[in-house]
Amino acid sequence: MKSYFSNATETTADDSNVTSPLGGANVAPRSSALSNRLTSVLSASYADSDIRDALETLDIRGTHNTPETRRQLRLDVQKEVISCNGKIVADFGKVAAQLKQLGSVIVDLQQICAEMRKHVSLSKQETAAVLDEASTLIEQKSETETKQRLLDAFNKHFVVPEEDLNTLVSSAEPVDDHFFAILARVKQIHNDCQVLLGGEDQKLGTEIMEQSSKQLNSAYQKLYRWIQKEFNSLNLEDPQINSSIRQALRVLAERPSLFHSCLDFFAEAREYILSDAFHHALTDTVSGAETDRSVKPIEFSAHDPLRYVGDMLAWVHSAAVSEREALEALFVNEGDELARGFKSGISSEPWSRVDGEEAPVFDGRKALNDLVNRDLSGVSRSLRQRVELVIEGHDNPVTTYKVVNLLAFYKITFSKLVGPESNLVEVVSALVDSTFKHFEILMRDQAHIYSTDPHSTTPPDDLSVPQFLADQLEVLTSLMKEYNASVGATSDVKEQEENRFTPVLRVALDPFLDIAKSSANDLDDTKASTIYKTNILLAVRTTVSSFTFASATHLVPISNVLSNMRMELLDIQRQFLLGTSGLQKLLTALEPFSQHHSSKAQSESTTTRTQNLAEIADLAAFQPDTLSAISQQLDDFLPSALMDATDNLKRVRNLSLVKSVTEEAVEEFCRDFEFVEGIIIGADEARGTKVDMSRIEMESDIVSVSVRGTQIGGDEAEAEGKHSLRALFPRTVGEIRVLLS
Repeated sequence: MKSYFSNATETTADDSNVTSPLGGANVAPRSSALSNRLTSVLSASYADSDIRDALETLDIRGTHNTPETRRQLRLDVQKEVISCNGKIVADFGKVAAQLKQLGSVIVDLQQICAEMRKHVSLSKQETAAVLDEASTLIEQKSETETKQRLLDAFNKHFVVPEEDLNTLVSSAEPVDDHFFAILARVKQIHNDCQVLLGGEDQKLGTEIMEQSSKQLNSAYQKLYRWIQKEFNSLNLEDPQINSSIRQALRVLAERPSLFHSCLDFFAEAREYILSDAFHHALTDTVSGAETDRSVKPIEFSAHDPLRYVGDMLAWVHSAAVSEREALEALFVNEGDELARGFKSGISSEPWSRVDGEEAPVFDGRKALNDLVNRDLSGVSRSLRQRVELVIEGHDNPVTTYKVVNLLAFYKITFSKLVGPESNLVEVVSALVDSTFKHFEILMRDQAHIYSTDPHSTTPPDDLSVPQFLADQLEVLTSLMKEYNASVGATSDVKEQEENRFTPVLRVALDPFLDIAKSSANDLDDTKASTIYKTNILLAVRTTVSSFTFASATHLVPISNVLSNMRMELLDIQRQFLLGTSGLQKLLTALEPFSQHHSSKAQSESTTTRTQNLAEIADLAAFQPDTLSAISQQLDDFLPSALMDATDNLKRVRNLSLVKSVTEEAVEEFCRDFEFVEGIIIGADEARGTKVDMSRIEMESDIVSVSVRGTQIGGDEAEAEGKHSLRALFPRTVGEIRVLLS
């Protein structure tokens, strides 16, 4: 392009220098046209796409910018355009020829299609009936296939194959997992019949339900017979119940009548087996392949009732534990499953419950206890017979009571093991009562023997406890030790119930104590009788107080009686001191005055009282010779008074009691002496006899006599015929207390 424009510029410049042939007149217009053209060229925008395309076309053509070329350019271009148009026309001619050929082909196709439409229309008319029939057949096929699928599904769900039915009801086929699977399927079919019964046609549902019911009944009967057969050969001594039996019982629980009948059969079988085993344990070693020489039959120890009964109870306890452990896996671990089966079975057996009552609920632990109890019913009967037989032939009360405690212990143990309402507990409880009654009979017979034998109940010379009572106290001690070692003492404390040992005391102590007390009537001496009774009560109290359960009921009554005996002993000691000292004579003589003085001392005047006291000197006991003799007797008594008083009760078998009674008796003796002393001093003052105040100190509180301190000479008293009582009886209460302390 540069060359083209440069050439054009140069050409234009040359043209400008050319002199117009027309001369100078044409120079101005030519110059003006050139200027316009240049202005037009220069004002053109070379950014225009058309110009750019034209310039590129010129550049491609390789046209040189020469005057000749510029003059021929338009013609060349028009020539080329014409040439191109001619080629185009020629090409369109070819296209037109081809289009003509295509048109003829299309016309031929249209003719062919028309003919084909005619043929199709004819064919459609001819095949319409066939197509309708084919559509009908297809619909029928679809319906048939649907019915076939329904039939297959129905047969698969509601129809049990013949071989499965044979497995379900035939006794020759085993009871295994396949049997339970078929049984579950039949039960499902029976339940699903409710859907069929809800339709319009109930005949099919009724037939299938009736058929499935027959199949289920046959299956349950087969299962029932199979379980009975397994129970006959089942060994509960060592292994647990296997899974098949547990599963079979879970399924059979859906028929409560068969389930209970099966349990009844099992209980009868186990009762026979356990009874036979108990018999073997009693008479021979346990049956087995080899005999254990070290195990001896229980009957070998029948001579020892305690060991014999203990061995039998231990065997029964071991059997009960083994039986419970073997059956616990079934009734406790499988209790929920059995309860659900039992609940669902009630609806299928509505006759199993009474009208108006709720459906019974299956309790696994109660069923376990009941079954174990029924299994041991035969053993319980044998146990009762043998225990009663051996107890009736035994006459040792201590051993009998030990058997009572042993039975009571096992009663509590069996109550925890098989329930307090079980037959086994009732049997043991009855044995406890019967054995204790036999113990009471033995005690009463022994007491009757002693009561009818005067020689054995005669009080000993030393007034000690009679030998029969001492022996009985030893028996009672053994009984209390046995009871204390048993569970009875603990249960009494915990349960705060009536003391269970009280009946024992009533038969083992009270009758013998009454016999011993009544034997005291054989003693003519009241003192000996009192000492004898005291020794008996002391021995009984010592024995009973060693145990709380025994002292709770008998210690207080015995202590009360002993208190009365102590008062009698105190009176005996007091009478002994008064009689030995001679003071009793003075008290006897002063008894009217003491009663008169004590009752009227507050109301009488001093003069009257003085007159009464003055009369005492006229009493026989207060005459000089008599009073001097009594005073001398008192002086002889005082040095050994305590020893003599203690020796007076030496046959009492309790030194502390003797000491306390003696001390109290001495105190009462001192009060009596103080009374007599006061009366003597008052009598002397009332009579006006001489009283030596430096020697005698008046201490009496009974008679308030004011001693003036005047002394009357002995000669004056003798001249007047009066004697001084105080001079004849000079001892003071202070001296007495010192000498007897």
